[in-house]
Amino acid sequence: MTISRRGFLLGGGVVGVAAAAGTYGLIQEGVLPGRIRLNDLLGANEPPPPVPGAVPGRLVTGSFESKARGTTVGWTIAYPPGATEDAELPVCIAMHGRDGDNHWMFEGLSLQYFLASAVEGGGLPPFAIASVDGGAATNWHPRANGDNPQAMVVDEFLPMLSDRGLRTKGIGLWGWSLGGYGALLLASELGAQRVAAVVASSPALWRAPEETAPDVFDDPADFERNNVYTRGAAFAGIPLRIDIGDNDSFTPAVEAFIDDLPVRAAGGVTRGLHDTAYWMRVAPAEIAFLAQHLVAS
Repeated sequence: MTISRRGFLLGGGVVGVAAAAGTYGLIQEGVLPGRIRLNDLLGANEPPPPVPGAVPGRLVTGSFESKARGTTVGWTIAYPPGATEDAELPVCIAMHGRDGDNHWMFEGLSLQYFLASAVEGGGLPPFAIASVDGGAATNWHPRANGDNPQAMVVDEFLPMLSDRGLRTKGIGLWGWSLGGYGALLLASELGAQRVAAVVASSPALWRAPEETAPDVFDDPADFERNNVYTRGAAFAGIPLRIDIGDNDSFTPAVEAFIDDLPVRAAGGVTRGLHDTAYWMRVAPAEIAFLAQHLVAS
């Protein structure tokens, strides 16, 4: 049978569409690489929400010499509207991600405005958000070089916050990316007696040492000592919220962690990437979760 030129071209077009559809499916299922980049190009992400128009409370900054970290660390406290600098309020420790610092969540995510909106417009119980420098890629755990941001938070930062009048017996922990991992790790160390609630936003989790970024653990033994997958029982009694975007490279590892937890975590997988747009979109729900459990503590 002779195939006409038109038939050949039409047939080629059908084959091309089928091949493209097949390739798209393989990328979306993770068989071929590029799912996150492809979905970003196709508009699978959403823009950040507008910053609330509420007038924020006081934003107080300072620094101290940290023996635990061997360096000067900066800190910031965001108070809700109307609160004085010596207000007796519950406090949430905010833990930044890679290359961040104590200013990042306020300059990058505008959390002081979301907090003000939640307290003034949403009627949620007030609390303070306190951030501190944890290091570029320390992963918020003790490192072989002596840098120990975990001890800095517990032994230096929390006592300082207590001296300022903030309530530190039942704290909140809120982290993003590497800070999300750090929040989960610190909660597993302190337990329900010290931690009132944890929010891990797009936590940077790896299931095995060979999967990790090269600078966030010292060696495989360091990874195993600080493996949150083996600490499920430590989260008993601690309210957890874990949020992550469906186009985040950490999503499979985070889903596996959530599935293995002995407690049900709030939040879950929603549309988004590993970026500030996603973190700003989930911030109101995360603030509401923290407010609810901090006041209960």
